[in-house]
Amino acid sequence: MELHNLVQLTTGVTLLTCALAVLGVHTYARGRAQRADLVERLSHTGQTTATGRQRRFGDLDRRLRRTRAGKKLELKLAATGLDVTPGEFFVYMMAGVAGLWLVGQAALAPFFGPIAGLLGIWAALQFLNWQRQKRIERFIGQLPEMARILANATQAGLALRTAIGMAAEELEAPAGEELAKVTNQLAVGHSMEDALGELADRLPSRELVVLVTTLVLSNRAGGQVVGALRNLTETLEERKETRREIRTQLSQVNMTSYAVPVLGIGSLFLMNGVKDGALDRMTGSPIGQACVIIAFGLYAVGFVLIRRMSRIDV
Repeated sequence: MELHNLVQLTTGVTLLTCALAVLGVHTYARGRAQRADLVERLSHTGQTTATGRQRRFGDLDRRLRRTRAGKKLELKLAATGLDVTPGEFFVYMMAGVAGLWLVGQAALAPFFGPIAGLLGIWAALQFLNWQRQKRIERFIGQLPEMARILANATQAGLALRTAIGMAAEELEAPAGEELAKVTNQLAVGHSMEDALGELADRLPSRELVVLVTTLVLSNRAGGQVVGALRNLTETLEERKETRREIRTQLSQVNMTSYAVPVLGIGSLFLMNGVKDGALDRMTGSPIGQACVIIAFGLYAVGFVLIRRMSRIDV
């Protein structure tokens, strides 16, 4: 009798254990699914990434994001569309600076090591600006089509939130990706004004500011947005053609702005190649070092002035 009770108890405990194991596996699978869904949403709001790759330098990245410069860098990286965290970009930039420092010191003279490192920092920041500007230009090129889709959707009776989600599905990157972020921000409780405002901060341009202002005011006042979007579409098409013509006309001037500092740096290699050790002797005295610094400063001023003179706001 006691043996029979022990068998029943053992069987009951085994069944209970199996039931708890099944329940635990089910709970674990559901938790993973919820976490994946949350990561997907947060990736579109810019708070995390859904690429699945292992992020490097996590501690440095968290510390960097707490600083004002880190927040600006994070916003700029989000505008470029690059799959790089602020911590990773900082480490890669420092590695490039160290490499340029050694190359400049070995190929020219020890005095040029720090200058080459500073040029590396400038080049990295310029690369980010170039990537961001290129993405902004692509986004501006898609604005007329985006305004047309929003106008058609709202004219069909759809809500503005639904129209934005439809435009995110139909448009290619970068407009589709940016509107998908706006859609996911609205899904997690952000207001229309905040979500569109963050979009304008990520991709600053006059055209986008006008579109965002039109959508926000129409959504807040409950006005008719179709007519405004129709007129805005025509205006954006005209501005798109004007910007294209200006960019074509100024392409030679922009190339000249980059050619000026390149010629200056090339002349240093030419001098050192003609007479080995000439740069060592030139930078061996305070006067020579001051002359080199002044020359680099003048090249930088020339670059900035040419860029400023060729900038035309439309």
